[in-house]
Amino acid sequence: MISLIKGIIDRFESDIAVIEVEDGHTLDYPKHLLPKDAEVGDVIKIEGNQFTIDKEETKKRRIEIEGLMNELFED
Repeated sequence: MISLIKGIIDRFESDIAVIEVEDGHTLDYPKHLLPKDAEVGDVIKIEGNQFTIDKEETKKRRIEIEGLMNELFED
């Protein structure tokens, strides 16, 4: 059985995607394996060699971060 890895795209370094996984470690994958529309900050699910963007989780995460930024920079 193939296990599911969930992570966040931390950055791209040339043709490598650096993905931060749940335990805080990073994994490097060839960028061409990711969906063409993958961006830094996207939540990604990895099952074997299958990479998919979790659009709902990415949206929730971006809204949460935006809220924290608004709190931080409130006058």
